[in-house]
Amino acid sequence: MELINQLQTWISQNPITASIFKYLVWVIAILIAVQVFRKLLKKKLPDSVTRYKSQKGVEIIGYIFIIFLSITYFTGNITDFTIAIGLLSAGVAITLQELFLSIAGSLYIFFVKVYKPGDRIEINGIKGDVIDIDSIYTTMMEIGEWVSTDNYSGRIVKLSNAFVFKGPIYNFSQDFPFIWDEFNLPIHYKSDVALTKKIVIDIAQQVLSDYVNLSKSHWQNVVSKYYIENAMVEPTIAITLTDNWIQLNLRYIVDYKKRRITKHELQQQIQQAILETDGLVSLASTTFEIIKMPTTSIQVTTPTQD
Repeated sequence: MELINQLQTWISQNPITASIFKYLVWVIAILIAVQVFRKLLKKKLPDSVTRYKSQKGVEIIGYIFIIFLSITYFTGNITDFTIAIGLLSAGVAITLQELFLSIAGSLYIFFVKVYKPGDRIEINGIKGDVIDIDSIYTTMMEIGEWVSTDNYSGRIVKLSNAFVFKGPIYNFSQDFPFIWDEFNLPIHYKSDVALTKKIVIDIAQQVLSDYVNLSKSHWQNVVSKYYIENAMVEPTIAITLTDNWIQLNLRYIVDYKKRRITKHELQQQIQQAILETDGLVSLASTTFEIIKMPTTSIQVTTPTQD
Protein backbone atom coordinates (compact mmCIF):
# COMPACT_ATOMS: atom_id res chain seq x y z
CA MET A 1 0.00 0.00 0.00
CA GLU A 2 2.84 2.33 0.85
CA LEU A 3 4.52 1.53 -2.48
CA ILE A 4 1.35 2.45 -4.34
CA ASN A 5 1.10 5.74 -2.46
CA GLN A 6 4.73 6.52 -3.28
CA LEU A 7 4.12 5.74 -6.93
CA GLN A 8 1.06 7.99 -7.01
CA THR A 9 3.03 10.77 -5.36
CA TRP A 10 5.86 10.41 -7.89
CA ILE A 11 3.38 10.51 -10.77
CA SER A 12 1.73 13.68 -9.39
CA GLN A 13 5.15 15.31 -8.98
CA ASN A 14 6.45 14.22 -12.43
CA PRO A 15 3.45 14.28 -14.78
CA ILE A 16 5.46 14.71 -18.00
CA THR A 17 7.84 11.81 -17.30
CA ALA A 18 4.94 9.61 -16.20
CA SER A 19 2.98 10.41 -19.35
CA ILE A 20 5.95 9.59 -21.58
CA PHE A 21 6.44 6.32 -19.71
CA LYS A 22 2.78 5.32 -20.13
CA TYR A 23 2.93 6.24 -23.80
CA LEU A 24 5.99 4.03 -24.32
CA VAL A 25 4.25 1.16 -22.52
CA TRP A 26 1.30 1.45 -24.92
CA VAL A 27 3.61 1.54 -27.95
CA ILE A 28 5.52 -1.54 -26.76
CA ALA A 29 2.24 -3.35 -26.12
CA ILE A 30 1.03 -2.61 -29.66
CA LEU A 31 4.32 -3.78 -31.19
CA ILE A 32 4.19 -7.02 -29.16
CA ALA A 33 0.58 -7.59 -30.27
CA VAL A 34 1.60 -7.07 -33.92
CA GLN A 35 4.39 -9.64 -33.63
CA VAL A 36 2.07 -12.16 -31.94
CA PHE A 37 -0.55 -11.79 -34.70
CA ARG A 38 2.14 -12.11 -37.39
CA LYS A 39 3.37 -15.39 -35.90
CA LEU A 40 -0.18 -16.73 -35.64
CA LEU A 41 -0.88 -15.87 -39.27
CA LYS A 42 2.40 -17.46 -40.34
CA LYS A 43 1.35 -20.74 -38.72
CA LYS A 44 -2.32 -20.73 -39.74
CA LEU A 45 -2.20 -19.57 -43.37
CA PRO A 46 -0.75 -22.16 -45.80
CA ASP A 47 -0.66 -19.99 -48.93
CA SER A 48 2.54 -17.91 -49.11
CA VAL A 49 0.96 -14.93 -50.95
CA THR A 50 -1.98 -14.66 -48.54
CA ARG A 51 0.32 -15.14 -45.57
CA TYR A 52 2.69 -12.40 -46.74
CA LYS A 53 -0.10 -9.88 -47.43
CA SER A 54 -1.84 -10.66 -44.13
CA GLN A 55 1.36 -10.15 -42.16
CA LYS A 56 1.99 -6.83 -43.91
CA GLY A 57 -1.61 -5.80 -43.25
CA VAL A 58 -1.25 -6.48 -39.53
CA GLU A 59 2.00 -4.49 -39.49
CA ILE A 60 0.36 -1.49 -41.19
CA ILE A 61 -2.62 -1.62 -38.81
CA GLY A 62 -0.18 -1.60 -35.89
CA TYR A 63 1.52 1.55 -37.22
CA ILE A 64 -1.87 3.21 -37.71
CA PHE A 65 -2.74 2.45 -34.08
CA ILE A 66 0.56 3.97 -32.93
CA ILE A 67 -0.05 7.13 -35.00
CA PHE A 68 -3.62 7.40 -33.66
CA LEU A 69 -2.37 6.84 -30.12
CA SER A 70 0.28 9.54 -30.52
CA ILE A 71 -2.23 12.09 -31.83
CA THR A 72 -4.87 11.45 -29.17
CA TYR A 73 -2.49 10.89 -26.27
CA PHE A 74 -0.53 14.12 -26.68
CA THR A 75 -3.58 16.37 -27.02
CA GLY A 76 -4.43 16.05 -23.33
CA ASN A 77 -3.96 18.57 -20.56
CA ILE A 78 -0.32 17.93 -19.83
CA THR A 79 1.32 21.20 -18.83
CA ASP A 80 3.97 22.40 -21.26
CA PHE A 81 4.05 18.97 -22.83
CA THR A 82 3.65 20.38 -26.34
CA ILE A 83 6.84 22.42 -26.00
CA ALA A 84 8.76 19.44 -24.66
CA ILE A 85 7.56 17.19 -27.45
CA GLY A 86 8.37 19.87 -30.04
CA LEU A 87 11.95 20.18 -28.84
CA LEU A 88 12.33 16.42 -28.59
CA SER A 89 10.89 15.90 -32.06
CA ALA A 90 13.23 18.47 -33.59
CA GLY A 91 16.26 16.75 -32.08
CA VAL A 92 15.10 13.29 -33.07
CA ALA A 93 14.23 14.45 -36.61
CA ILE A 94 17.75 15.77 -37.18
CA THR A 95 19.37 12.66 -35.72
CA LEU A 96 17.11 10.07 -37.35
CA GLN A 97 16.14 11.83 -40.58
CA GLU A 98 17.19 8.82 -42.70
CA LEU A 99 14.98 6.55 -40.60
CA PHE A 100 12.02 8.90 -40.97
CA LEU A 101 12.61 9.10 -44.72
CA SER A 102 12.62 5.30 -44.88
CA ILE A 103 9.31 5.06 -43.02
CA ALA A 104 7.83 7.79 -45.22
CA GLY A 105 9.18 5.92 -48.25
CA SER A 106 7.46 2.71 -47.16
CA LEU A 107 4.13 4.54 -46.87
CA TYR A 108 4.73 6.15 -50.27
CA ILE A 109 5.51 2.76 -51.84
CA PHE A 110 2.38 1.23 -50.28
CA PHE A 111 -0.14 3.95 -51.13
CA VAL A 112 1.22 5.09 -54.52
CA LYS A 113 2.07 1.49 -55.52
CA VAL A 114 5.51 2.39 -56.84
CA TYR A 115 6.39 -1.31 -56.79
CA LYS A 116 5.32 -4.46 -54.96
CA PRO A 117 6.82 -7.86 -54.09
CA GLY A 118 7.38 -9.80 -57.29
CA ASP A 119 8.19 -6.74 -59.43
CA ARG A 120 11.53 -6.43 -61.18
CA ILE A 121 12.97 -2.97 -60.58
CA GLU A 122 16.17 -0.97 -60.84
CA ILE A 123 16.80 1.58 -58.10
CA ASN A 124 19.98 3.36 -57.05
CA GLY A 125 21.86 1.49 -59.80
CA ILE A 126 20.83 -1.95 -58.44
CA LYS A 127 18.57 -4.23 -60.46
CA GLY A 128 16.64 -7.19 -59.10
CA ASP A 129 13.34 -8.79 -58.13
CA VAL A 130 11.57 -7.38 -55.07
CA ILE A 131 11.09 -10.17 -52.52
CA ASP A 132 10.06 -8.14 -49.46
CA ILE A 133 9.09 -4.62 -48.38
CA ASP A 134 9.02 -3.64 -44.72
CA SER A 135 8.79 -0.31 -42.93
CA ILE A 136 12.52 0.43 -43.37
CA TYR A 137 13.98 -1.66 -46.20
CA THR A 138 13.19 -3.06 -49.62
CA THR A 139 14.77 -6.49 -50.08
CA MET A 140 15.77 -7.57 -53.59
CA MET A 141 17.22 -10.66 -55.23
CA GLU A 142 19.95 -9.09 -57.36
CA ILE A 143 20.33 -9.78 -61.07
CA GLY A 144 23.23 -8.91 -63.33
CA GLU A 145 26.52 -7.55 -61.98
CA TRP A 146 29.15 -10.20 -62.84
CA VAL A 147 26.45 -12.50 -64.29
CA SER A 148 25.54 -11.87 -67.93
CA THR A 149 22.07 -10.72 -69.01
CA ASP A 150 19.22 -10.92 -66.48
CA ASN A 151 20.21 -13.92 -64.38
CA TYR A 152 20.28 -13.94 -60.57
CA SER A 153 23.66 -13.22 -59.05
CA GLY A 154 22.68 -14.96 -55.80
CA ARG A 155 23.07 -11.87 -53.60
CA ILE A 156 20.18 -10.54 -51.53
CA VAL A 157 20.27 -6.74 -51.34
CA LYS A 158 18.57 -4.53 -48.76
CA LEU A 159 17.91 -0.93 -49.81
CA SER A 160 16.57 1.86 -47.66
CA ASN A 161 13.05 2.88 -48.66
CA ALA A 162 14.30 6.48 -48.58
CA PHE A 163 15.78 5.92 -52.06
CA VAL A 164 12.32 6.30 -53.62
CA PHE A 165 12.70 10.05 -53.01
CA LYS A 166 16.30 10.30 -54.25
CA GLY A 167 16.29 9.12 -57.84
CA PRO A 168 14.46 7.34 -60.65
CA ILE A 169 12.86 3.92 -60.18
CA TYR A 170 12.73 1.62 -63.20
CA ASN A 171 9.91 -0.92 -63.02
CA PHE A 172 10.07 -3.74 -65.56
CA SER A 173 6.70 -5.29 -64.71
CA GLN A 174 4.25 -2.62 -63.56
CA ASP A 175 1.31 -2.06 -65.96
CA PHE A 176 3.28 -3.49 -68.91
CA PRO A 177 5.21 -6.72 -68.11
CA PHE A 178 7.05 -6.75 -71.44
CA ILE A 179 10.17 -5.09 -72.79
CA TRP A 180 11.56 -4.47 -76.25
CA ASP A 181 14.77 -6.26 -77.14
CA GLU A 182 16.85 -6.52 -80.32
CA PHE A 183 19.91 -8.08 -81.89
CA ASN A 184 21.93 -7.57 -85.09
CA LEU A 185 22.42 -10.17 -87.82
CA PRO A 186 25.33 -9.50 -90.26
CA ILE A 187 25.16 -11.15 -93.71
CA HIS A 188 27.38 -10.97 -96.81
CA TYR A 189 26.53 -8.53 -99.59
CA LYS A 190 26.16 -11.47 -101.97
CA SER A 191 23.42 -12.99 -99.79
CA ASP A 192 19.74 -13.01 -100.75
CA VAL A 193 18.47 -10.15 -98.57
CA ALA A 194 14.77 -10.74 -99.28
CA LEU A 195 15.10 -14.42 -98.33
CA THR A 196 16.98 -13.46 -95.16
CA LYS A 197 14.28 -11.01 -94.11
CA LYS A 198 11.59 -13.64 -94.71
CA ILE A 199 13.48 -16.22 -92.64
CA VAL A 200 13.98 -13.84 -89.72
CA ILE A 201 10.41 -12.47 -89.70
CA ASP A 202 8.80 -15.92 -90.04
CA ILE A 203 10.82 -17.34 -87.15
CA ALA A 204 10.25 -14.24 -85.01
CA GLN A 205 6.49 -14.37 -85.56
CA GLN A 206 6.42 -18.06 -84.71
CA VAL A 207 8.52 -17.79 -81.52
CA LEU A 208 7.03 -14.51 -80.30
CA SER A 209 3.35 -14.94 -81.20
CA ASP A 210 2.19 -15.47 -77.59
CA TYR A 211 4.10 -12.41 -76.37
CA VAL A 212 2.72 -10.25 -79.17
CA ASN A 213 -0.89 -11.24 -78.52
CA LEU A 214 -0.62 -10.76 -74.74
CA SER A 215 1.24 -7.47 -75.02
CA LYS A 216 -1.42 -5.87 -77.25
CA SER A 217 -4.07 -5.85 -74.50
CA HIS A 218 -1.55 -4.70 -71.89
CA TRP A 219 -0.34 -1.89 -74.14
CA GLN A 220 -3.90 -0.66 -74.72
CA ASN A 221 -4.27 -0.35 -70.94
CA VAL A 222 -1.05 1.68 -70.83
CA VAL A 223 -2.26 3.96 -73.63
CA SER A 224 -5.59 4.55 -71.86
CA LYS A 225 -3.88 5.24 -68.52
CA TYR A 226 -0.97 7.45 -69.59
CA TYR A 227 -0.37 10.21 -72.14
CA ILE A 228 1.51 8.02 -74.61
CA GLU A 229 1.16 7.15 -78.27
CA ASN A 230 0.49 3.68 -79.61
CA ALA A 231 3.48 1.46 -80.36
CA MET A 232 4.37 -1.38 -82.69
CA VAL A 233 4.55 -4.68 -80.78
CA GLU A 234 5.03 -6.96 -83.80
CA PRO A 235 8.63 -7.93 -84.76
CA THR A 236 10.27 -5.47 -87.14
CA ILE A 237 13.50 -5.47 -89.19
CA ALA A 238 15.71 -2.53 -90.11
CA ILE A 239 18.61 -2.79 -92.59
CA THR A 240 21.91 -0.94 -92.29
CA LEU A 241 24.68 -1.00 -94.93
CA THR A 242 28.16 -1.13 -93.38
CA ASP A 243 31.68 -1.33 -94.82
CA ASN A 244 31.83 -5.09 -94.31
CA TRP A 245 28.29 -6.48 -94.43
CA ILE A 246 24.55 -5.89 -94.56
CA GLN A 247 23.26 -5.63 -91.00
CA LEU A 248 19.73 -6.71 -90.18
CA ASN A 249 18.41 -5.39 -86.86
CA LEU A 250 15.54 -7.42 -85.40
CA ARG A 251 13.42 -5.57 -82.83
CA TYR A 252 10.80 -7.53 -80.90
CA ILE A 253 8.80 -7.64 -77.68
CA VAL A 254 9.35 -10.25 -74.96
CA ASP A 255 8.39 -11.11 -71.40
CA TYR A 256 10.78 -9.23 -69.08
CA LYS A 257 11.77 -12.47 -67.32
CA LYS A 258 12.39 -14.48 -70.52
CA ARG A 259 14.67 -12.15 -72.44
CA ARG A 260 17.74 -14.42 -72.47
CA ILE A 261 16.04 -17.71 -73.37
CA THR A 262 13.96 -16.01 -76.08
CA LYS A 263 17.03 -14.48 -77.72
CA HIS A 264 18.73 -17.89 -77.63
CA GLU A 265 15.73 -19.58 -79.27
CA LEU A 266 15.51 -16.94 -82.01
CA GLN A 267 19.20 -17.04 -82.89
CA GLN A 268 19.33 -20.83 -82.83
CA GLN A 269 16.42 -21.22 -85.23
CA ILE A 270 17.65 -18.43 -87.52
CA GLN A 271 21.11 -20.00 -87.73
CA GLN A 272 19.62 -23.40 -88.60
CA ALA A 273 17.38 -21.86 -91.28
CA ILE A 274 20.32 -20.01 -92.84
CA LEU A 275 22.36 -23.23 -93.02
CA GLU A 276 19.49 -24.84 -94.94
CA THR A 277 19.59 -22.19 -97.71
CA ASP A 278 22.59 -23.93 -99.37
CA GLY A 279 24.68 -20.76 -99.50
CA LEU A 280 21.97 -18.33 -100.64
CA VAL A 281 22.40 -16.62 -97.29
CA SER A 282 25.69 -16.56 -95.40
CA LEU A 283 26.61 -14.89 -92.15
CA ALA A 284 29.41 -12.31 -92.29
CA SER A 285 32.31 -11.66 -89.98
CA THR A 286 34.99 -9.00 -89.79
CA THR A 287 37.35 -9.33 -92.77
CA PHE A 288 40.37 -7.43 -94.04
CA GLU A 289 41.03 -7.01 -97.76
CA ILE A 290 44.57 -6.30 -98.92
CA ILE A 291 44.34 -4.12 -102.02
CA LYS A 292 48.00 -3.96 -103.04
CA MET A 293 51.28 -5.33 -101.74
CA PRO A 294 53.98 -2.69 -101.46
CA THR A 295 57.03 -3.10 -103.73
CA THR A 296 59.94 -4.62 -101.85
CA SER A 297 63.60 -4.75 -102.79
CA ILE A 298 65.82 -7.50 -101.41
CA GLN A 299 69.60 -7.26 -101.76
CA VAL A 300 71.88 -10.15 -100.91
CA THR A 301 75.49 -9.40 -100.20
CA THR A 302 78.29 -11.97 -100.17
CA PRO A 303 80.67 -11.65 -97.24
CA THR A 304 84.30 -10.99 -98.22
CA GLN A 305 87.17 -13.13 -96.97
CA ASP A 306 90.41 -11.60 -95.73
